[in-house]
Amino acid sequence: MADSEVIAGLDIGTDRIRVLVAEYNTRGKLVVSGWGESRSEGMRKGIVVNIEAAREAVLKAVEAAEHEAGRTVTELWTALGGASVDSLNSRGVVAVSGKNREIGEVDVERVLDAARAVVIPMDRDILHVLPQEYIIDDQGGVRNPMDMIGVRLEAEVHIVTASVSAIKNIEKAIERADYKLGDVVLGTLAAARALLNEDEKEMGVLMIDIGASSTDFILVHGGAPRVTGSVPVGGAQASSDLSIVLKTSLDSAERIKCESGCCWDALADAEEPVIIPGVGGRPPVPVPVTDLCRILQPRMEEIFRIVRRKIEKTSGNAGISGGVVLTGGGALLPGVADVASGVFNQPVRLGHPRSSVEWPDYCRDSRWSTAAGLILLGDTVNSGGNNGENTAHAEDSFNPLKGLMNWLGEFF
Repeated sequence: MADSEVIAGLDIGTDRIRVLVAEYNTRGKLVVSGWGESRSEGMRKGIVVNIEAAREAVLKAVEAAEHEAGRTVTELWTALGGASVDSLNSRGVVAVSGKNREIGEVDVERVLDAARAVVIPMDRDILHVLPQEYIIDDQGGVRNPMDMIGVRLEAEVHIVTASVSAIKNIEKAIERADYKLGDVVLGTLAAARALLNEDEKEMGVLMIDIGASSTDFILVHGGAPRVTGSVPVGGAQASSDLSIVLKTSLDSAERIKCESGCCWDALADAEEPVIIPGVGGRPPVPVPVTDLCRILQPRMEEIFRIVRRKIEKTSGNAGISGGVVLTGGGALLPGVADVASGVFNQPVRLGHPRSSVEWPDYCRDSRWSTAAGLILLGDTVNSGGNNGENTAHAEDSFNPLKGLMNWLGEFF
């Protein structure tokens, strides 16, 4: 199978780098055939701080996925998140120029260009312009204005910006590993593509990605992204709390959190002790699981309260009656869904990759959701947005940008 028929998604986190490799089977169906991960060396809070260390970490993860799949990867679709990403809502207005005032593709492009004409700092670049709704002669709620009749066309959009240096450093690390950067996508946007169903996106759903050093979120309502953002607190802070209170090393605290941690009282076994390793020759100490819960629960509540405040400040009329979806490594902590439900007063579920793609059992948990979404992005771009059918090589006029816009348009 040719390398061009292989799709690879690269999720670079503060703690781990994860790669998924997918290919098309004989029926044209996308199948995930390889996966790999490595320690995220050379990264801090999702930002490259050491090009050479990041290169080696990316290379190790991709080579593991290539070995598993038996395929060679040339291009990597990559996610970006954390403090390097910011967002804002904007509006554009243009006069319809089409014949007989019929709105065409040129008019839609013009109004989106008008909406993206906002002042941003020189060290930032626009990553996405996501349409929320179109307004034709004061008639709002239009999702697809093509071929409609009107005099004035308006567009409300959600603009995602990213640090130029963050993008360039990721690109440099990937290129030094002898791979090509396919495109950079907002991490929560990719994860939402893999996790959310149509009913949730229509009713209003909040997806929260709990990473090691940051917690990213996206609110989708009426089928379109309304709010995206990040808070600089994640699972690493919870491990640090354990390390400080239990007086043990950070590595031991992380292991204890993953193996025995719990952040909801009802799930904690008061009779079950956890052995805390000593430091500096001191003997280990048994501690009840309930003590771990009393340390972890306040930190998780704090994370969700910060997210809730940001949502309440910027969401406008967008509600989350469709509930909350949790993803990322931090979502695997027992009891975290109960804590989130108490903070948001909404039903909460853990996210797992959905869709018709065949996901290996190892890659079905929430830690792989961003890489899974990137695979779906690459599939849509390869197929030109034709619902997953691999027609990329059948059309000489294939336009990758059009495929990308169709993929983003699925939120609208």
